[in-house]
Amino acid sequence: MRFMKVMLMVTVCVLGLSVLASAGQNQFGVADTRQVRFDNPIWVGGTLLPTGNYQVLHTMEGDTHIMVFKQEGGKKPVEVRVKCQLVPLQAKASQTEKIYIYNEKNERVLQALIFRGDTARHQF
Repeated sequence: MRFMKVMLMVTVCVLGLSVLASAGQNQFGVADTRQVRFDNPIWVGGTLLPTGNYQVLHTMEGDTHIMVFKQEGGKKPVEVRVKCQLVPLQAKASQTEKIYIYNEKNERVLQALIFRGDTARHQF
């Protein structure tokens, strides 16, 4: 009886660890939820996001990859949904990168996000 209890506990622990290990990245090589901070206003998918911290969710709508930017805090938090394309990286990203260009009004326009530890880049 004691042996069965020990085996049950070991099995539960192994299953729990495997769930935690797989929770880091999904099948596309990116995490489902990340955090990002924009130190300046930036255009994302046609919406100007104010400076601040954002929770970024990677989700699917059919075959379409969607990034959801949810502003943290603020009186009226902003939420933006934008399509993205995943571009494979040659290795896991060693750091988080925000890639943007400047438009004709000298405003930042987000082009891509790479999150540390992911194996793909989010291209907008």
